[in-house]
Amino acid sequence: MKKLFFILLFITMLLPSMAQQKNVIPEKVMKQIYEEVKTPYKYGMVVVPTDNKHLIDCPTIFRIKGKWYMSYIVYDGQQNKGGRGYETHLAVSDDLLNWKKMGHILSFPDANSKRWDKNQRAGYIALIDYKWGGSYEPEKFDGKYWMSYFGGEISGYERGCLQIGTAYTIGDITKAHEWQVFDKPVLSPRDSSAAWWEKITQYKSFVIKDKKKKLGFPFVMFYNAAGVNPKNNIKAERIGIALSNDMIHWHRYVNNPVIDHNEGITGDGVIQKIDDVYVMFYFGAFWKKRKYGAFNTFACSYDLVHWTKWEGEDLVFPSEEYDRRYAHKSYVIKWNGIVYHFYCAVNENKQRGIALATSQNLGKSSISFPIFEKKLICLSLICFIQVKRLIFTNEKIYFTINHRPFVV
Repeated sequence: MKKLFFILLFITMLLPSMAQQKNVIPEKVMKQIYEEVKTPYKYGMVVVPTDNKHLIDCPTIFRIKGKWYMSYIVYDGQQNKGGRGYETHLAVSDDLLNWKKMGHILSFPDANSKRWDKNQRAGYIALIDYKWGGSYEPEKFDGKYWMSYFGGEISGYERGCLQIGTAYTIGDITKAHEWQVFDKPVLSPRDSSAAWWEKITQYKSFVIKDKKKKLGFPFVMFYNAAGVNPKNNIKAERIGIALSNDMIHWHRYVNNPVIDHNEGITGDGVIQKIDDVYVMFYFGAFWKKRKYGAFNTFACSYDLVHWTKWEGEDLVFPSEEYDRRYAHKSYVIKWNGIVYHFYCAVNENKQRGIALATSQNLGKSSISFPIFEKKLICLSLICFIQVKRLIFTNEKIYFTINHRPFVV
């Protein structure tokens, strides 16, 4: 009896460890995923503002009837310099490289509105096929296409208490038209069920359909939020999960957050599934061990809740003039054998737009940010001087005066 007792005790002690090991992605698999998704070639900018009074951010890519579409958000001002807030727009492409802007899909309501989202409507298309190299087509639910978004009533750059809502359309998702919204958010830091990690504000969300209902629900939302950890008093952004049967009523996963670096920002998680591995692409910012401000990395999981973080080289990080400040907020797909990594690029002038890195060398984009104001001032001064040569590049202006070279 005593021998049997010790055997059972040993098994009881061993089971949690075995379960934990089962949930960890082996290092060999992590390296294989990295080799599959890495994009060492930076193509350049693909969607940029037409002026210096707008910022473009957060791409979401999908495909319908042979064409590619990108939803993205636009801030109508410069960071920390005025502006009302975010709206959501749509663009179209035949080849993933050349994009044409189509217009709004989530616009501001009347400025005098009392809506909870009257000054912030940053949307992300939901229920897109997330199989690696799959169709990338959004799926309808209840006869509607869906979008999640963060909204807020305070004007300015991500100010106030941001909350998560859902929107839908029964119209043609390939046409720019106004989507329908609900009167209340579906998740809020003010909810009684909100935990410490999301008590300050909520940001980007991304919703997938889990046909196997691994977590008991068909719809799984990954969202990042800001909060203070009561154990160490560290304020940070972390990623958690919410679950739904109908895209309207959401329940928080009990073991949130599911990804936490306990510093800076961990945010904007989007999902692809490579064979039996779920891959979450997300960005980090203001981490002590990074020499740059913001970058894209990934984590892997077998069950959507236990995530193994990649500890190797970051997928995308600042290296060019157009993304010198931040290279972050990814959307990664594979099509015809090529990996396309769309991301938000921010330069030293805080201009912001959508850039692209790829797994194969596709050349260089001819698109660049608008000339920044300080450069225009320099040019106006040059008008009074004899200028022999003037050359524009993506980020600098080269000219010579009396055979002396200058750069602005």
